[in-house]
Amino acid sequence: MRRTHYPPERNQVPAHLTLFHHLPPTVEAELGARLAAYAALPPPRARLSGVIDLGEGTAFRVESEDMEDIRHDLAEAFRGLLTPQDQAPWRPHVTIQNKVEPREAKRLQQQIRATFQPRPLAVKGLASWRYLGGPWEPIRRYSFRG
Repeated sequence: MRRTHYPPERNQVPAHLTLFHHLPPTVEAELGARLAAYAALPPPRARLSGVIDLGEGTAFRVESEDMEDIRHDLAEAFRGLLTPQDQAPWRPHVTIQNKVEPREAKRLQQQIRATFQPRPLAVKGLASWRYLGGPWEPIRRYSFRG
């Protein structure tokens, strides 16, 4: 759905749950160690639970106590280093459409809601990325075991 509905020039990162929007480069090694430790565990349980109106886009709401726990642990570890956006309550979602006219977004939301059923979501791993002022550069991916 993301490939179909996301503007191709903006679709540089695969579908994902954003845990944090910006962590300082100085925590890269510690973040990597923490992500590797989480990835050694079984995959977190998660489910798609609804459709979210992003104004100029559309997303699936995600429910996952396991992912909430991971994010909380990371937020505690990096307390004092989080941006105001990352200090705000986490609203997990997977964006499938962004930066479109609100009318186009509403149309897609109506289409999806007509047949949407909550369902499990497979979380394959964790990853860190570096923003390069336009493109994104993957730093490392950590696949869950189990």
